[in-house]
Amino acid sequence: MQRQVSEEDPLAAQQSAEQSAKALAGEVVDHRFKALPPDAEGLTVGALAAERRNLFTGGFTTPVLALSAESVEANLALLETYAERHGLAFAPHGKTSMSPQLFARQLEHGAWGITAAVPHQARVYRAHGIRRIFLANELVDAVALRWLAGELDADPDFAFACYVDSVRGVELMDEALRAADAVRPVDVVVELGAGQSARTGARTEADCAAVADAVAAASTLRLVGVAGYEGEVPDATPERVREWLRRLVALAADFDAAGRFTALADGEEIVVSAGGSAWFDAVADVFAEIPALSRPALKLLRSGAYVSHDDGHYRHLTPFNRVPEEGALQPAFRLWAQVVSRPTAEQAFVNAGKRDAAYDLDLPEAQAVRSARDGSVRPATGITVSGLSDQHGWVRTDADAGLEVGDWLGMGLSHPCTSFDKWQLIPLVEADGTVTDYIRTFF
Repeated sequence: MQRQVSEEDPLAAQQSAEQSAKALAGEVVDHRFKALPPDAEGLTVGALAAERRNLFTGGFTTPVLALSAESVEANLALLETYAERHGLAFAPHGKTSMSPQLFARQLEHGAWGITAAVPHQARVYRAHGIRRIFLANELVDAVALRWLAGELDADPDFAFACYVDSVRGVELMDEALRAADAVRPVDVVVELGAGQSARTGARTEADCAAVADAVAAASTLRLVGVAGYEGEVPDATPERVREWLRRLVALAADFDAAGRFTALADGEEIVVSAGGSAWFDAVADVFAEIPALSRPALKLLRSGAYVSHDDGHYRHLTPFNRVPEEGALQPAFRLWAQVVSRPTAEQAFVNAGKRDAAYDLDLPEAQAVRSARDGSVRPATGITVSGLSDQHGWVRTDADAGLEVGDWLGMGLSHPCTSFDKWQLIPLVEADGTVTDYIRTFF
């Protein structure tokens, strides 16, 4: 990726993102934000955070989604250490949280940049000071390309790259950038598909070469590497994932041997990128095998769900289950809802449903009960979330579960992406219930 920046660029990028995140503290609290205390209306987010209210006694209404401050910090530190240990650059996928505050924390913890999937996300990133964006998708929208050209031409410190996987896509990009009178070429990486029935990506090495030839013929584009997503390998096993990753590495080496990266300037690196949240151990292993190229390789990992982890899908998929000696991620989300109905000894209803909780992969997991009588907290033994309506959670209980109307039920969630995008302002909560900050999202 183009680097018309100084040696201090990573620090400058981090500071820019931090300044933008701090500016969010000036936003006014009002009816737009679910669960925040009604008596806080009119305060700024920063002023409310400074009050350090308690999530349970500080006037918050239910349902309320909380993010564990300790777990977020532990997860940030763990992936920073993991990337450093394995010689990986790290551009976590921002689509998970769409939170400038968390982007700033990720950069603080060594992230090279932030990954995006669609132009809107890139616009949010730019509005909040992100200087390096890796768009892990094809980009053929003429309007978005015109915006991108303007951003690149206006800011020499802005570095950007995106996927290409077809000759037609390259033609559309070239047409749009020419029409926009783009000055700086757009950096692209050829995407290798993970299989014939996988998602995007050129299916064969010959297809990849044809796309690279088209890029070479377009003065508005510059080939800087190869990339793909191993999470789409059909019937994935460790062996199949590593086999595909070795194809990706071999493609980079073949392109380099064929002189396809000659447009890179001295000091620039060849991008080789992969890595979702399920197979980054395989990515680390295979990327360690990248042979010597004509210039250094930027081994770019893109895992994003780690920042909050979860109590379902990613708890089962995380590579740390296979390499426990490397550490363990901590689930950071807990959704608190109140029992509003207890019609039978085996059934209860809470006031959180599909509008509040992720349910696309797994239902919420009942974990804790906070008594409305004395504020004590106990494990949610004998309590199961069995379904969700729009604004109700269906709960099955053992007859002796002791769940009463008015109690708060704390639930773990599955799939961070669809948990974050249901909440615009999320309390960041310490273990004792103290709210230290509010995480703003932009979906």
